[in-house]
Amino acid sequence: MSQTHVGPDRESPPSTPRWVKVFGIIVIVLVLLVGIIMFTGVGGQHGPGRHIPPSSVTKHGVQQP
Repeated sequence: MSQTHVGPDRESPPSTPRWVKVFGIIVIVLVLLVGIIMFTGVGGQHGPGRHIPPSSVTKHGVQQP
């Protein structure tokens, strides 16, 4: 009788562990969420310009003449 060989001749490399896949998905979701928040402006104005007063205002909110 002939023997039938089921499956590949070579062993396949080990698959990626589940924790790596879950961690990758979480990172991708967080990056997309931050990008959406930045582009839509939902998070408000952030950055260094938020803490610097406009050039026409001096200390304690007094305008220059």
